[in-house]
Amino acid sequence: MSDLVIRPLAATDRAAWEPLWQGYLTFYKASLSPDITDATFARLTGGAEPMGGFVAERGGVMLGIVHWVVHRSTWNVKDICYLQDLFTVEAARGTGAGRALIEAVRQMAKAKGCFRVYWQTHESNLQAQALYDKIAEKSGFIVYRQGLG
Repeated sequence: MSDLVIRPLAATDRAAWEPLWQGYLTFYKASLSPDITDATFARLTGGAEPMGGFVAERGGVMLGIVHWVVHRSTWNVKDICYLQDLFTVEAARGTGAGRALIEAVRQMAKAKGCFRVYWQTHESNLQAQALYDKIAEKSGFIVYRQGLG
């Protein structure tokens, strides 16, 4: 994996980012309207929001993406970082690309003075959990959600 490059997501990455974003949504059996995808990419790359992303690429080909959101917490005076989306193309799974993307978020969060990085995955995503179990601890919390219309 020495030829793997991890770098910040840039506004010029839209054409390469979108198939990975759509792959992520498809993996989780989700779909979003084009205006939400447009707003998401703008937020991730515009520099005005407390969010961003990284990409993993080899030979100029994007193999993976990760998005993060930094926010306040009631449990600490420092901010906390939510690793919101992580996706690699199937050929890159198990090669270290996902781990490298998580590490990029960890390093960024540390540089920003965050006290923790956290994320979630679906209970059926066993391949991802095999990695997560090696590099992080389970919180023991169950996530609930309630739509607002």
